[in-house]
Amino acid sequence: MPAFALPLALAACGVAGGSGPQDSGPPRPGGTLRLGLSSAPDCIDPQQAATNAALNVGRQVVDSLTDQDPKTGAIVPWLADRWTVGGESTSFTFHLRGGATFSDGTPVDAAAVKTSFDGIVALGAKSLLGTSYLAGYRGATVVDPATVRIDFGAPNAQFLQASSTMSLGVLAPSAYRRTAEQRCQGNGLIGSGPFVVTGFRPNQDIALSKRTGYGWGSSLWRHQGAAYLDRIDYRVVPEPGVRTGSLASGQLDAITDVQPVDEAQFTGNGFSEPVRPNPGVVFNLHANVTRGVLADVKVRQAVSKGINRPEVTSTVLSANYRPATSILGSTTPFYTDLSKDLAYDPAAAGALLESDGWVPGPDGIRMKNGQRLTASVVFSAVFNQNQSVLELVQQQLRKIGFDLRIELHTNAEASRIQRSGDYDFLWYNVTRADPDILRQQFSVKGGNRSRLPADNPLEPSLAEQSATVDTARRKPAAEQAQRTIVEQAYAIPVFELTQVLAVGPKAHDVGFEASSRLQLFDAWVSGS
Repeated sequence: MPAFALPLALAACGVAGGSGPQDSGPPRPGGTLRLGLSSAPDCIDPQQAATNAALNVGRQVVDSLTDQDPKTGAIVPWLADRWTVGGESTSFTFHLRGGATFSDGTPVDAAAVKTSFDGIVALGAKSLLGTSYLAGYRGATVVDPATVRIDFGAPNAQFLQASSTMSLGVLAPSAYRRTAEQRCQGNGLIGSGPFVVTGFRPNQDIALSKRTGYGWGSSLWRHQGAAYLDRIDYRVVPEPGVRTGSLASGQLDAITDVQPVDEAQFTGNGFSEPVRPNPGVVFNLHANVTRGVLADVKVRQAVSKGINRPEVTSTVLSANYRPATSILGSTTPFYTDLSKDLAYDPAAAGALLESDGWVPGPDGIRMKNGQRLTASVVFSAVFNQNQSVLELVQQQLRKIGFDLRIELHTNAEASRIQRSGDYDFLWYNVTRADPDILRQQFSVKGGNRSRLPADNPLEPSLAEQSATVDTARRKPAAEQAQRTIVEQAYAIPVFELTQVLAVGPKAHDVGFEASSRLQLFDAWVSGS
């Protein structure tokens, strides 16, 4: 089967590449792209990395078995030119294209794929994304040098999309002669991708160089052969003002994570702003339904109706950000538009609370049997506007008599609290271009962040969408899962995270892959 189509309702993605009005002529080989990152990748091995900054580097070094079309969601050939799915989505057989090699000269064959996948599983907790994609992995079998079969102990439809991610990017067998820590620093990080790591200074910069002789790129890329760029210099510039100033002055060619307040300065004069909403779970208030007032479904539903999502994006963010219209982002395959269910309706919120016995107290916050209508939200500053967004939501909810308490924690603290279950609301988003991300966050067999009982109404649809790659069966199950989450207000969607880049006049075709991470194979620079 050469391609696997996933119906996808796409949001407008702004400028598709980095080309500006000063372009002239076709893409030119050569030159260096100087790219400013907003945070330091502590590990650039894509099999271990989980942050956007790290994955934006690792994607350029490794190839994957398949690729995913960001426009349609279709799974298309890359290292594998065809595949079959058997055993009710428990067995996936990939037929590898010929001629691909790793940067150490060894072939990309079935034995190498097996070694790589076994290596990801062996990483355990060091590979948060990879091991979740390989949950239930029974092993890989070398059918012949060009054919590898991946088997799972239970239906695992999401694996086909996972095979397109950099987290399951294939490394050479020789890479595993190095420790996981060494690979994190680029030492022995040997992939088959169009670039190789040539320098890594923690918290400062990372250098990638073009791999000569590369000729087995994804079928989605605009050209074949070697990459255009000779070199990519990633520079870590955490301060937003310094990052934008460096681009404006020509010290950098492109930057990630442009802040809403800075967007206007890069919408002309030869600059461009490629933007793409993240697929996966949107930023949301994820309720622990066993805690306090959030155990009451009417309270959770009232909170959802009391949030003015368009006001959040227009006041705190920018026109590049979309109000949430489902628990999944609009660029996620099988996304379902539930905007009517998520409309701002403070009158309906008040009516729900009144019918449930919650009456206004002396300070405007509702009370019931001496209990105050309040809950806290745990968050970390992984996105710069998180606190401002939550402060506005806090103001909105006060108008319906709900007291939202905001608790800022470090990333490590927030992760510990999430694992312990000691929270009312969690504030987070998770990027994944597949609806199975819902099973990973909500299922009693997954993260179960809502602390749902085993017989909850969401579980059947989560299980059904994971059981088959057949669109006719998977699509309605994914849609039902979204509806149940929104109707029961297990999580309360607020806005879609968007990747906003700024690209200078000399850089062109800086683009995104399906997970809204950078794809730089087709990028090029002029005037170098």
